[in-house]
Amino acid sequence: MLSRRTFLKGVLSFSAGTAALGGYAVAEPWRLGVTRYSFTPPNWPVGLKIRCAVIADLHACEPWMGDARIRQIVARTNALAPDVTLLLGDYVAGRRLSRLSSEMENDVWARALGGLKAPLGVHAVLGNHDWWQDALVQKRRSGPVPAAVALEAAGIPVYTNQAVRLVKDGQPLWIAGLGDQWAFWPRGHTMPPRGMRAYEGVDNLDATLALVSDDGPVILMAHEPDIFPTVPGRVALTVSGHTHGGQVTFAGYAPIVPSKFGRRYVYGHVVEADRHLIVSGGLGCSGIPVRLGRPPEIVMIDLGFEPVAV
Repeated sequence: MLSRRTFLKGVLSFSAGTAALGGYAVAEPWRLGVTRYSFTPPNWPVGLKIRCAVIADLHACEPWMGDARIRQIVARTNALAPDVTLLLGDYVAGRRLSRLSSEMENDVWARALGGLKAPLGVHAVLGNHDWWQDALVQKRRSGPVPAAVALEAAGIPVYTNQAVRLVKDGQPLWIAGLGDQWAFWPRGHTMPPRGMRAYEGVDNLDATLALVSDDGPVILMAHEPDIFPTVPGRVALTVSGHTHGGQVTFAGYAPIVPSKFGRRYVYGHVVEADRHLIVSGGLGCSGIPVRLGRPPEIVMIDLGFEPVAV
């Protein structure tokens, strides 16, 4: 199977001979946009309005996602005045990208993210690259994960199959954080293998949702969107990252998507059987520092601002 890294190297090689495309693809990782969604999920409480900011897939490293750029993202997010900010994992660069760059210390990017502010808090889950960063974590197949330690030191709680109850305008709301579905490399590997393999996760959806103790709506944070087919209707919204929206797309078509479902959950607002999923295109790069057709984005989601469609 053609891996993302092999494909992206091909794009970069092709781009070198195509100045316009190459310049755009290499420059696009430096852009920063805001993508907005507004809807009311089924059975959403009347009168409950919540504005969620979503940050996914930073892949912190110099020069493409350094301290100054992360602080710019933080300032832009805070200026959007979210009620709650959700961090969806993959804060670290990943081994393949870090060979092309200078990897940042975890406490540096975590301190920058510590500047995020929201009335209902900042909440985080880990991504696969966060679990893959430390060879000892892979060897013992358990945490603590250095990225999680750094985030918590910066005042940001990290959830692994946990849920927290919030209150907005007198009404309850739950933020649930699923453990990562690709946490561990297949046994016998000393590096993440190329292509889709049988990664071992630390996710437990049933245990996570069992912590929800009232009828308040649930927003589920899951780094990889592949969990979505098993998410029950009890969950008002699932938010994910991981795919980078394909990272390189042609007229909206993403040739390479790191998902067992292919392009089914590559990007954007997906509705299946009245269940809602939003997949962020993310902010950083994986494999190689090129984006094409999917610029970096902060995602803003307004829930309950519009009437339910009849």
